[in-house]
Amino acid sequence: MFLVVITVAALSFIVLPTRAGEVLVFAAASTTEALNEAAEAFARNGEGRVRGVFAGSSILAKQIENGAPADLYLSANPAWMDYLEARGHIVAATRRDLLANRLVVIVREDSASKFLDLNVDLIAALGEGRLALGDPDHVPAGIYARQALEAMGSWSELETRLVRATDVRIALHLVARGEAPLGIVYASDAKSIDGVRVVGEIATGLHAPIRYAIALVAGRNNKSARRFIEFLKTPEMEELFHRHGFGLP
Repeated sequence: MFLVVITVAALSFIVLPTRAGEVLVFAAASTTEALNEAAEAFARNGEGRVRGVFAGSSILAKQIENGAPADLYLSANPAWMDYLEARGHIVAATRRDLLANRLVVIVREDSASKFLDLNVDLIAALGEGRLALGDPDHVPAGIYARQALEAMGSWSELETRLVRATDVRIALHLVARGEAPLGIVYASDAKSIDGVRVVGEIATGLHAPIRYAIALVAGRNNKSARRFIEFLKTPEMEELFHRHGFGLP
């Protein structure tokens, strides 16, 4: 029996032993609802059971590097896929760009903030509060957010006013709970829960393209995992991802 415990800062979860024929996907936190729905559709088609483990792409990459029993890795940033590929931890021939995304600025649903001109209003709208985002040192959403803020000339003023979350979903919930007045998250995250609304869209030209890559983990000879990658590329799944706020690469 293989048991892996993942603990990073306040994040703790257990990867339970996999069943025969089960596909274990280590996936970016921002894909939680969409990937779970895709897994249900895969099972309904008689293809087998898929189970997701969701966290920041960096956390999951490190766990795979340390031997966690993932069959597939779905990263929100090509850099972390590159990291594993360079170390021989994924099957490079199976690597695919699966999804695209956008960054948005969110507030709590009952906030008085209206749609913002991000070049003018972002710092003023923050007031005395802090800006919630994924930790820009390693979380993909935070890395993209930092690139955009640097391009807008706001980074130097905001760098010391951040709530650095270990994944983008934590940043989302900090805003939903009123613990931060503003957050920068993916467009798909903003659609995933009630209690927040979008007040600004960040131009895609201000940061590197947001691409989600998927690949088989090396040493995991799971035929169902290969089929799941192909299943995720079908028109039915493209429509599903679109409903959840994702685009195509």
